Amino acid sequence: MKKFLLFTLISFCFLSCEDQKNARLEVWLTDNPGDFQAVNIDLQGVEIHANETNNESGWQSLVVTPKVYNLLELTNGNETFLGGLDLPGGRISQIRLKLGENNTLKVDDVEYPLTTPSAQQSGLKLQVHTILAEGITYKMVLDFDAAKSVVQTGNNKYLLKPVIRAITEAKDGAIKGKVVPAEMVSISVMSGEDTVTTTSSNDAGEFLIRGLEPGTYSLRFDAPGDAPVVEKTGVTVQLGIVTDIGVLSTAE
Repeated sequence: MKKFLLFTLISFCFLSCEDQKNARLEVWLTDNPGDFQAVNIDLQGVEIHANETNNESGWQSLVVTPKVYNLLELTNGNETFLGGLDLPGGRISQIRLKLGENNTLKVDDVEYPLTTPSAQQSGLKLQVHTILAEGITYKMVLDFDAAKSVVQTGNNKYLLKPVIRAITEAKDGAIKGKVVPAEMVSISVMSGEDTVTTTSSNDAGEFLIRGLEPGTYSLRFDAPGDAPVVEKTGVTVQLGIVTDIGVLSTAE
């Protein structure tokens, strides 16, 4: 259960009512191998479209470090983290990769430029159409297919036409509820011998505990003064689901 303890210390949070409507999306990059020595991609930015319409207002940017990635170093299960952001729960329709001009291919110890005209102008758009649940963290893996993405157009001339599969899966579960009266309450989450304790700070008494592995948990609520301790046992957390334990009263 030590993994639970470490992960919860990082992800344990009590959020405002507005923040509870957010999901967390983390984007990673990996690759299927190709018959080259190197396929270098100049990744400058990543954007997510979280609006059902096709207008530009729905695009949100991840905080990423512009970098040249050799895709062939990301094969056989190797992945690299690009960035993450919080999004309102609901559907995301597209992801857009913005590539720079330093895209190259290495064959027989010779490096050749990879041209990417469309990606350089407006970004490479991928259709994803994934629904994110509020309070859940998701991992999206962008799986490049290097062999299919590089097209030879002439003698020692190559075009980059990226073939990418976006795979999205939930990473965790969560627990939410409400404490009345709405006051500063110490809340402990227990799994086996591990316990993590924090303090709620939502004026409405609402709380959201994120980043929980699937399993069964016990919760303890300690209000200030002489209010009784309230315990909730047998709380089941499932992958990709926010378990709502309802309203708990700490009043005498």
